[in-house]
Amino acid sequence: MRYPPIFLYLSTKDDRVHPGHARKYAARLKELGNRVYYHEYIEGGHSVGADHAEDAVRAAMLHAFLLRELVETK
Repeated sequence: MRYPPIFLYLSTKDDRVHPGHARKYAARLKELGNRVYYHEYIEGGHSVGADHAEDAVRAAMLHAFLLRELVETK
């Protein structure tokens, strides 16, 4: 099955949702030929960013993903 491109970001130290779920999801989507952007933070927790710098990096990656997938692929 084909899905639109997806950007997954998570924290290795998430204490509520194990990162293994996102890893398996990303792997399965790739197996099916879908485009997946994946970033896993080492620090952080359920809200992902450990600090404002990580939040800024995540925002920049999200912006780049949207720019690439919504603007450049037209």
